[in-house]
Amino acid sequence: MTAHKDREAALARGLLGFFATGADQPQITDQGVIDRLFRQNRVKVMLAITLGYGLIYTCRLALGVVKKPLIDANIFTPSELGLIGSALFYTYALGKLTNGFLADHANMKRFLAFAFLMTAICNVLMGFTTALWAAVILWGLNGWFQSFGAPGGVVAMTAWFSNKERGRAYGVWSTAHSIGEGLTFFVVGSAVAVFGWRWGFWGPGAIGIMTAVGAWLLLKDRPRTMGLPTVNEWKNDLYNEAPKPGVKSVLGLQLTILKLPAIWILCLASATTYVTRYAINSWGILYLQEDRGYSLPLAGTLLMVSTLAGIAGAILFGFLSDKAFNGRRPPANLLFAIVEIIGLLIIFFGPNTLPVLIVGMLCFGMGLTGLVTSLGGLFAVDIAPKRVAGAAMGVIGIFSYIGAAVQEQISGVLIEGRMVEVAGDKIYDFGPVILFWIGSSVLSMLLAASLWRTRLRD
Repeated sequence: MTAHKDREAALARGLLGFFATGADQPQITDQGVIDRLFRQNRVKVMLAITLGYGLIYTCRLALGVVKKPLIDANIFTPSELGLIGSALFYTYALGKLTNGFLADHANMKRFLAFAFLMTAICNVLMGFTTALWAAVILWGLNGWFQSFGAPGGVVAMTAWFSNKERGRAYGVWSTAHSIGEGLTFFVVGSAVAVFGWRWGFWGPGAIGIMTAVGAWLLLKDRPRTMGLPTVNEWKNDLYNEAPKPGVKSVLGLQLTILKLPAIWILCLASATTYVTRYAINSWGILYLQEDRGYSLPLAGTLLMVSTLAGIAGAILFGFLSDKAFNGRRPPANLLFAIVEIIGLLIIFFGPNTLPVLIVGMLCFGMGLTGLVTSLGGLFAVDIAPKRVAGAAMGVIGIFSYIGAAVQEQISGVLIEGRMVEVAGDKIYDFGPVILFWIGSSVLSMLLAASLWRTRLRD
C-alpha cells in the first residue's frame, strides 16, 4: 500500500514538474545576443498568445452559433441550453482562479499547448452528443481547459513586455477575443448553415488542434530560464517591487491581492460587464434571427462587425489610456461604457435596417471590448504586484465568469418563459431579457466610475 501511494505521489510530482517553469540560467553576457533573443521571442510570444488565444476562442463560443438549430430540432430547449452554457462559465470561473495562481509558476509553452489540445477534444466530442447531461459535463470540461488561456496569456505577456509597454501590449493581446468571436460568428456560423449543427463543434475542434501545435512551436518560458535578464531590466523600465514585510513567497504575494478593496469593486464591475458580453455572444444570433428576421449567415456577419470594431476598441483603449490619460484607466472606462450602452440601445430599439444595426454593432463592439480589456484584467494588473499578474487575473476572472454563468441561466429562463409556439412556429418576446442585459451594463459603468481615484501601483 505504501509503495502504491509512493508511486502515486511520484506521478503527481512528475505531472506538476512537467508544467513547472524552468530554473533560472546563468545570464548571457553578450548584449547583442540578449537584444536579438528578446526581439525574436517577443514577436513569437505575442503572436502565440494573441492569434492562438483568438483561434481557441472558437472552441468556447460554438454553442451560441448552434442554439437555433438545436432548438428547432427539439434536441434542447432554451433553458437546457442555458444550463449547458452556464456549465462552461462556472467551471471557467473556478478554473480561472485556480489556474491563474498556477500560471505564475508554470512554463507557458506546456501550460497553454496542453490546454488548447484538451479544449479542442471537448469540442470534437460535443459534435457527437445529444444527451443533456453528457453535454453539460463535456461543456463544463471545456470551460475548465479554456480557463488556462487568459491567465497564461497575461503571465507570458508580463514576462516578455515591460511595465510601460503593458497597456499597449494588453490592448493588442485583447484583440484575441474579437478574432475568435469573428471567426465563430462568420466562419463557424456559415459552416453550420451549410453542413449542420455538428460542424459548429467539429470545426472549432479542428482549429483547436492546429492551435495547440502552433502554441507549442512559438511559446517560450520566462526570459530568465533562457539566460536573459527580466524584460524590465532589458528595457530599463524598473519599478519598486519589494515584497511587503513578512511576505517571502510568490503565494504570500498572491494573497495580498485579496486585501485590496479596489480589486473587489473591479470584480463586480467586470462581472456585470460579462453579463452583457456573453448575452450578446450566446444569444445575439438567436435574437437577430427571431426578432429581426435575419438568416444565420447574416446574423453571424452582423455580430462579426461588432468583433471587428472590438479589435479597434481593444487597441484604442490601451493607447488612449496609456497616452491620453497617462496610464489612468477610469476615464477611458467611462468613455467606452457610454459608447457600449449607446450601441446596445441602437441594436435593440433602433430601426430594423442594416445600416442602423451596423452602427449599433460598431459602437457596442468597440465600447464593450475596451471595457473587457480594462475591467477584465488590465486594471487589476495595474494595481496588483506584477510578479503575480496571473493571480490578479484569476481573482477577477472567477467573478467575471460567475456573472456570465448567471446570465446564461437567467437569459435562458427569460427567453423560454416568453416563448410561445403557434402552428408549429416558435415566437419569442425578448423584452424582459433585453432590460436585464442593458441594466447590467449601466451597473458596470457605475461601479467602474467609483474607482476614479484609484492609485496605480508603481
